[in-house]
Amino acid sequence: MIAPDDPRIQRIVATVDSIPRGSVATYGQVAAEAGLARRARLVGRALAELGPGTKLAWHRVVNASGHISLPGSAAREQERRLRAEGVRFVARGRVDLVAHRWLPGE
Repeated sequence: MIAPDDPRIQRIVATVDSIPRGSVATYGQVAAEAGLARRARLVGRALAELGPGTKLAWHRVVNASGHISLPGSAAREQERRLRAEGVRFVARGRVDLVAHRWLPGE
C-alpha cells in the first residue's frame, strides 16, 4: 500500500487532477509531469489504490499506446467515462492520442 500522504502520490494526484475534460494522458506522461520520470508503474499503482467514489478523474490516464490497461468492468467504466467526455476511440479500442492527448501549457 502506498501512503496517501507520500509527496510523490500527492504530485501524481495533482497532475491527474490537471488533465482537462476530454483529454487523456499516459501513465508515463503523468509521471514525467509529476517530476517522477520513468515511474509510470508508480502512477498505475497510485491510481489503483484510489478508494471507491473518488472524485479524481483517474479515467483520463491510459497506457502509452492509448489503450485502457484495466481489466473487465473497470475497463468498460473507463471507456464509458471517456466517451461521455467526447474522447474518440480508433481501431481496436485505442484512444485517438493525436486528437485527445493532454498538452500541458497549451
